[in-house]
Amino acid sequence: MNADTTGPQDGPHAVVVGGGITGLAAALRLLAAGARVTLLEGDGRLGGKLLAGEIAGAPVDLGAESLLARRPEAVALAEAVGLGDRLQPPATTTAAVWSRGRLVPMPKGHVMGVPGDAGAVAGLLSPEALDRIGGDLELPPTELGEDTAIGAYVAERMGHEVVDRLVEPLLGGVYAGDAYRISMRAAVPALFEAARRHPTLTAAVRAVQAAGAAVPADVAGAATGLGGAAFAGLAGGVGTLPGAVADAVRAAGGTILTGTPATALLRTGPAGWRVVTPDRTLDADAVLLATPAPVTAGLLGAHAPAAAALLDGIDYASMALVTLAFRRADLPDLPGSGFLVPPVDGHTIKASTFSSQKWRWVGEAAPDLFVLRTSVGRHGEEHQLRREDADLVAASLKDLAAATGLAARPVATTVTRWTGGLPQYPVGHLARVAGIREAVAGLPGLRLAGAAYDGVGVPACVASAHRAADALADEIIATSETAHPGAGHSS
Repeated sequence: MNADTTGPQDGPHAVVVGGGITGLAAALRLLAAGARVTLLEGDGRLGGKLLAGEIAGAPVDLGAESLLARRPEAVALAEAVGLGDRLQPPATTTAAVWSRGRLVPMPKGHVMGVPGDAGAVAGLLSPEALDRIGGDLELPPTELGEDTAIGAYVAERMGHEVVDRLVEPLLGGVYAGDAYRISMRAAVPALFEAARRHPTLTAAVRAVQAAGAAVPADVAGAATGLGGAAFAGLAGGVGTLPGAVADAVRAAGGTILTGTPATALLRTGPAGWRVVTPDRTLDADAVLLATPAPVTAGLLGAHAPAAAALLDGIDYASMALVTLAFRRADLPDLPGSGFLVPPVDGHTIKASTFSSQKWRWVGEAAPDLFVLRTSVGRHGEEHQLRREDADLVAASLKDLAAATGLAARPVATTVTRWTGGLPQYPVGHLARVAGIREAVAGLPGLRLAGAAYDGVGVPACVASAHRAADALADEIIATSETAHPGAGHSS
């Protein structure tokens, strides 16, 4: 086989494996640093879990639909690739919780569902649960150690109802996981650190609120130019972001190959790499793996078996999105942007988003339609994805009718399955990630990035891409005066 020499013929050669938003952001960053870049994507399309589509002629997101705007990375990337004028805050942020058969307005005054006082959740929880929240002030401090499950800790301090009715559905929207397993240190680090410093959970929540800390796992920075909105969308869908980044990569001289999985990594001396695909090999000065943990483990097995074993231990949750389009005139008045569903109530759907009300661009593109979507499945519920499309649609309609009174029939439906879509962050996740990084630290010219490590949101993935790309650029650009294995070698 011949080794491909792609892109501009100057500068060290970096191969990025994985064409989701992480790999695309990393490729653009490496190009800006002066590297030649080839990006490989095993699938026939780019974008990973970001996917724009349409239903009944209306544009929609069929994957992730929003960007955490309190972090700068994703918004800045959108602006850098020419999408700044398409950034939009949600048209409404009013949401509800479907609990015990009724829609209750989403409480305020909490940190990822954990209240700073019982009054903040009075409309959602039982009188007994409200009394239990107050009991936190009378409990002795809890020793957290290096990590703890957020559900177990909150239940110990404030009772299970707080977890089951609020923490669980909120965290489920981020991880599709189980709050009783999810690492507090990884998922809500601001609250974890505050809880280590304060004698009660109530005091910790109030400290986080006073500091203005963000509530999702991807905690960060200042508000952007979106009017201080916590989240942002893109007109046409967040799923259009990967294509815009790919266009920028190509415009900067990068090469993108889809339908081209990396099947093996080989060393070519002390610092070089050879990436093997089914129909070519590519020699490189640096390799950045932006692939899901199982794929990364397979590629690293021969070079860092300890890292591969740790990567193989990362679980993933699967879920399905059911997108439904109705004639707007057929629908009852649906309030706000949608609702969350506590799994403890035993319903099929875990949440519903009223896309036509949440995002102006959806309503403006199809004013006579009302588009909404439901999510089904979380970690441990992979059987849900084995159901037929029609069954998932029927189950969604049944739950929507029970929650909102919706009795209309949709004019169009589509089911999108995200098998292995969301890495899980159980207790000890950050220690696992540290072990992975330590195990690959001795491999020159190699870095890892993606949702499996430091956060599952788009901004966290972009930040992970930039850290890995910057580290590689520092390593290979500094030695660009030496010979480069990517400059036309053959195998």
